[in-house]
Amino acid sequence: MASIRRTLSPAFHTRSYQNGSGGFSSSPSNKPFHSGNTKHPPSSTPSTLLFSAVNLIYRRGWRRSFCRCFFFFLIGLLLGIASFGHMDTDIRAEDFAPPDLRPPHVDLLLEDPIVSHVALAVNTRLEEQNDVAGSIEPLKQLIVVTPTYNRGSQAYFLNRLGQVLRLVKPPLVWIVVEEKTVSSETAEILRKTGVMYRHVVSTRNSTNVKDRGVHQRNAALEHIERHKLDGIVFFADDDNVYTLELFESLRTISRFGTWPVAMLEQSKNKAILEGPVCNVSRVVGWHTNEKSKRLRRFHVDMSGFAFNSTILWDPKRWGRPFSNPIRQLDTVKEGFQETTFIEQVVEDESQMEGLPPGCSRILNWHLHLDTGNLVYPKGWLLQKNLEVTLPIK
Repeated sequence: MASIRRTLSPAFHTRSYQNGSGGFSSSPSNKPFHSGNTKHPPSSTPSTLLFSAVNLIYRRGWRRSFCRCFFFFLIGLLLGIASFGHMDTDIRAEDFAPPDLRPPHVDLLLEDPIVSHVALAVNTRLEEQNDVAGSIEPLKQLIVVTPTYNRGSQAYFLNRLGQVLRLVKPPLVWIVVEEKTVSSETAEILRKTGVMYRHVVSTRNSTNVKDRGVHQRNAALEHIERHKLDGIVFFADDDNVYTLELFESLRTISRFGTWPVAMLEQSKNKAILEGPVCNVSRVVGWHTNEKSKRLRRFHVDMSGFAFNSTILWDPKRWGRPFSNPIRQLDTVKEGFQETTFIEQVVEDESQMEGLPPGCSRILNWHLHLDTGNLVYPKGWLLQKNLEVTLPIK
């Protein structure tokens, strides 16, 4: 039977076996620092000894990994202990305190240009708002006086005027004056307009007066004087046409204001202009086209002027030499009620204000509409339907 013998390498020739267990024995040639010259051993230093110890352990088989870890551990430990600068080793309680999350305190009294600028801007804005709020004056109250009487177009005229006054900015009070008694139809119209009103009755007999509105206006003047209403009084007949600009212009009147009025003649074929001629707001003359009225002191239509109500109940404020009540006169000719009334309010044109500036625009129209032929139904309602229906061609 053939046998195979493996030749051992020279490295294993020196291996000895005792009791069946193998061990390693190092020959002198395997010593790392063995030298044939034993009389002069190499010089020993700490680093050489450390390296020899590590190398010896390194050759011990399983301890090789442990030596590596231990070697690098020593290097890291030495590097960590070495001081590369100043180290504060004091441990204070403040180091473990929680952070302060409150916002930083800002002292507005410091000489910081940014903070001072912000504070200045805020103060300036508040001052401007206060100045604007203080400079806004409340609107003057308008006291609109309207005489009315029973006729076929009364409901139409009152509704039209009421819708115009509804568009005027408050405060405004509408004084509507009727003759003898208050009618439920007029009261219902006034309630539906949405305008603040006062329903007044004139008890004076107006049968002998051609202008029945004289006593009605006087009743409104008595009401204003008794209750000391403060505002601008304006006589607005219900059959005239007015612009919103007129009512806004009335609030600029200090004592007495006047403006030109376009009028339609009784013949309905000619329009005339009656009122002041102005240089800016100063009255310097008058427009007139009727010879019979040239004797008047002031050529103004009844709806062409307005005045401050305090003239009626506070004469000392305006320096009036007498305290007689200011009323319209029923003893003068037709067409002279305006001038005789104005003569009680002002002395001359120097106490008047022309509206608008230069009296350059027409703000209302006086139309002489003939409504005498219209039938005034009882209760303003037709009792029967129309008997005839005509087709539209």
